[in-house]
Amino acid sequence: MRKVSREMDSEWALEIMRKAPYITVSFTRADGSAYGVPLSLASTDDNTWYFHCALEGDKLDAIRCNPNVCLSAVTKCAPTVGPKDGSFTLQFRSAIAFGKAEIVEEEAEKISAMRAICERFLPKHMDAFETSIARSLARTAVVRIRLSAPPTGKRKEYDANGDEMKYGRME
Repeated sequence: MRKVSREMDSEWALEIMRKAPYITVSFTRADGSAYGVPLSLASTDDNTWYFHCALEGDKLDAIRCNPNVCLSAVTKCAPTVGPKDGSFTLQFRSAIAFGKAEIVEEEAEKISAMRAICERFLPKHMDAFETSIARSLARTAVVRIRLSAPPTGKRKEYDANGDEMKYGRME
């Protein structure tokens, strides 16, 4: 990381990933070209993340030829004018992680992953989960991403006095 003063620890980065409305997952296609797409991921622990998709398409094709992926999440992203110097800048909280993607084959794990995704994004509608799973599981692929290392976090934020909050400072 170029600006170490903006680095945050892995627990902070995990929290950013859990709060982000989506996480961009970047894949490498068979021809070597990059493919990044924002997805709705949910985790079952600090190292295991899931998303769902159609049974065929670019994501699954890319995973089959190269399972290595990069996850990128951003929250509280806002253009601003630097409070002390008037510079045009951006306040943000971000996290990045690397891992290996695998297509989940076992039905019980697929259901568990879909439950985690639904609990994260539609917690008030869990009463319809069983019916929805019965209707759509057969036409849904589930992908597990196991992180190869804890995520790293970075932020640029100003406090009420206009000072940039440096490494680890929380308010």
